[in-house]
Amino acid sequence: MKHQRMLFMLLVAMVICLLAFTACNNNTTPPPAQNQTGEQNTSKQLAEAEKKVIGMVVKYASMEFIQAFIVGATETCDELGIELRIVDAEADSLKIMNAISNFIVQGIDGFILAGAEDLVTLVPGIEELNREGIPVMAIDTCPEGGHVDMFITFDLVDSSRKAAEQMIKGLKEAHGGQVPTGTVIEITGSLVDMFTTDCHTGFSSVLDQYPQLTVVQGEGHWNNDDSYNRTSDLLTRYGDDVVAVYVHTPDIMGAGAVAAIESAGKNPGDYFISGICLGVEGLELMKAGKLYAVVEQPALDSAIKAVRYLDMMFKGQAIPKIGDTVVEEGALWSPAYVIENEYADSGATMILQAPLVPQDADVNNPLLWENRI
Repeated sequence: MKHQRMLFMLLVAMVICLLAFTACNNNTTPPPAQNQTGEQNTSKQLAEAEKKVIGMVVKYASMEFIQAFIVGATETCDELGIELRIVDAEADSLKIMNAISNFIVQGIDGFILAGAEDLVTLVPGIEELNREGIPVMAIDTCPEGGHVDMFITFDLVDSSRKAAEQMIKGLKEAHGGQVPTGTVIEITGSLVDMFTTDCHTGFSSVLDQYPQLTVVQGEGHWNNDDSYNRTSDLLTRYGDDVVAVYVHTPDIMGAGAVAAIESAGKNPGDYFISGICLGVEGLELMKAGKLYAVVEQPALDSAIKAVRYLDMMFKGQAIPKIGDTVVEEGALWSPAYVIENEYADSGATMILQAPLVPQDADVNNPLLWENRI
């Protein structure tokens, strides 16, 4: 009996030792290969977590100048290792508001507004971005409220004035140095858009000097179909009295105006068609002699700068401030001037230079974004 008890105790001791050995083996450090894989996965997860994200809302992604915005922003984000998320809101303020709300939920680090028409309705979305501490950039058009860190644009009023003055020069050259009596068709964008207001202001500052010219207006709504219809209607109504056609943005309304003139059996080259925003479509029309003078919108460079300035803010670096002049040798947009934002409640506006084509920059100039994308 005594021997049996000793044998039992010996067996228990052996089981305890075996369990202890197994437990020690279970706590052993994994093989080096597993460690390395784990560290790689952790590093990748950390890198993904640290990657900055920019949300961008565009107006009508199919438009050429919007495509320039998209290309500029995408290529720059790829270069800087930033994730870019793009929503085409089709100029619908409610869609813009929804996009902003979704972006905030997704945890974006920066926001770019690349076009809108009703710039008041979307202001609560901008203010929500402000409350969340998300920096805001605007290109093309600017929200009329909230804080916008930088609105990157060109001088719409001055550019429109410059194009209108060139149109008048063409009329003078064709009429013995005198401005004739007649009618000028003005094809506008959407009348609710600040862009339209600024274009009309610059155009009117020139045309108001010539009382012998009567201006008639048609709303082109930023598309060639409406531009065609309005130009056709006005040509039918005023006939041979029409001496010139001014199109706010020939890149997206020029083809419609040209087609209407040709459908009426007229030569577009006789109407000194001018405006601002050239685009690939406008460039081709100009090469064909159907557009007379158009200021190029620095669309590609605007988007590039918006992304670069957001990246600087992510890194705690200062972006250009009010009163600064930004210079880049050889760039068509240089020098750029930073002024106070006159549309939003606060923030800065960067005014880029914009060349008049073909007077300031030849149609084949490789620095025109229309020749680069």
